Amino acid sequence: MSFQTGIDQLLNSEDLLTQLKNRSCALVAHPASITYEYTHSLDALIRKGCSIKKAFGPQHGMRGDKQDNMIETEDYLDSRHQIPVVSLYGAHRKPTEEMLAGIDLILFDLQDVGCRIYTYITTLLYFLEACSENDIEIWVLDRPNPAGRPIDGLTLIKGEESFVGCAPIPTRHGLTIGELANWLVAHNALSTNLKVIEMVNYAPESPVGHGWSETRPWINPSPNANSINMARCFAGTVLLEGVNLSEGRGTTIPLEVIGAPHLPINEMLDLLNNQANEWTQGVYLRTCYFEPTFHKFQGEMCAGLQIHTDIESYAHETFKPYRLIAGLLKALKLIQPSINLWRNHYYEYEHHRLPIDVINGGSELRFWIDNGQSDFDEFDKRLTLDEKAWKSEREAFLIY
Repeated sequence: MSFQTGIDQLLNSEDLLTQLKNRSCALVAHPASITYEYTHSLDALIRKGCSIKKAFGPQHGMRGDKQDNMIETEDYLDSRHQIPVVSLYGAHRKPTEEMLAGIDLILFDLQDVGCRIYTYITTLLYFLEACSENDIEIWVLDRPNPAGRPIDGLTLIKGEESFVGCAPIPTRHGLTIGELANWLVAHNALSTNLKVIEMVNYAPESPVGHGWSETRPWINPSPNANSINMARCFAGTVLLEGVNLSEGRGTTIPLEVIGAPHLPINEMLDLLNNQANEWTQGVYLRTCYFEPTFHKFQGEMCAGLQIHTDIESYAHETFKPYRLIAGLLKALKLIQPSINLWRNHYYEYEHHRLPIDVINGGSELRFWIDNGQSDFDEFDKRLTLDEKAWKSEREAFLIY
């Protein structure tokens, strides 16, 4: 049997389809929710006779049309199936009792990118909680983690939770959405009636794809998640959302670059290579120039660096995107101590915390970068402690 995702398994199983008969279902999905036949999950389920009464769309919308953070989505009526599509990135981010009225089964089918900060993890937790509170069963239809099994980054600190960080896990966690569902239920001691529809023939540690099946097309789960390369880089480049540097929004390579007008990128890279050479390994780092058409530095020429993982010499286990971007920011601060790095704006519904602290799940990264006396080796040891602890904790929840 060839590789199959959770939705494929469901559609090809008479037993599972029989369990859906006479159930009032709702589907959580986005543009990347497709079957092996490239059919959207909503269309495929309805064709199989499943009674889908409602659909829910996460951040960026069910149709994946909202470009940036804090651009909310409205509810609407699906034009093909004439069912309501409810936004969970607007007035509400957690499904309410009213939204779930008349529903007795949630089918959760979101393609994740393997990073704590990507908000679909939080949407998953909110559904697990809501299903527990309202006695509704939930099936998580598992999908690959395109960032694979490696772990990288600090663990979110208790009390620093937000919509971009709902649980104490490292930035790059190395679990599939189904494995995460099981961990979230256990960690939060939820009484959720959860079933994970597992993938078949998924090999997350295969050197071919490194967690992504190359037999499947890449479909953007959100507008700026436009490649597997982006997914591999995201645990590092997402930090730039809290920094006065560009992450490439407004270009054709968002979240694959770091840049700004007159950025001393070669000096930064030289300093990082000198202080923590292992943080730059495993990928091809190419100095480049770009001019964003919108967002930060719109219409300005930026000097920067593009990260390439789509090369023959890519070393999946060696590449640490969080360390790379954190190290470049530290290098810039050492070169230009007076630079104003940190953005201070309304970010993901958090009014009173700096965006970098919200993204990182605490202030530790910012303090390390701002402290001119702290060194790279010290921070690497701190990261390694969190990563080893998480590797041990997640072991019991690995399905594949």
